[in-house]
Amino acid sequence: MFTGIIKKVGVIHSWNAKSRILGIKSEFDSLILGESISCSGVCLTVSSFEKDIFFCNLSSETVSKTNFKLKKEGAKLNLEKSLKIGEDLSGHLVFGHVDGISTLNDIKNDKDSWILNFSVPSDLSKYLTNKCSICIDGISLTVNKVNRENFDISIVPFTWENTNLKYSAVGDKFNIEIDMLARYVFKALNK
Repeated sequence: MFTGIIKKVGVIHSWNAKSRILGIKSEFDSLILGESISCSGVCLTVSSFEKDIFFCNLSSETVSKTNFKLKKEGAKLNLEKSLKIGEDLSGHLVFGHVDGISTLNDIKNDKDSWILNFSVPSDLSKYLTNKCSICIDGISLTVNKVNRENFDISIVPFTWENTNLKYSAVGDKFNIEIDMLARYVFKALNK
């Protein structure tokens, strides 16, 4: 489990789609074999490491459901080690289980912040409401405004400078995870 508060921005060092082995260059120290790391919102297991690169095996399910199938060497990834009992939550509860992929439709500068508009798959839009939490590429964010097929979020300068969002362009694809509490409430109310 994670918080959606990004600790490092890593870089894809190697990506072998055939063997489904992903190598990520990061500034993390003291990695442990078998630990979970959120890599742009995807919970991955460290299978090996050397110097400043750690490796993860991706299942075919992970590749098919995430934006990793589109990634190339050099792409920036948001990284977060798993939450430990007693640590501050800060963001919201993030599982690292990607629900879908959203496309960045627009970026607007709003004085000292940015407003980003993302598409949302129709099967996920029912879980979104104004001021709900959402996880985009591993970042815990608040939805400002929801339309039928898209939603807006505001990005403050700290988040912009310390995540992969500052490298983004219109048309880029992002992993999204719906807030699990919203999913449970939706299901309970529909019974």
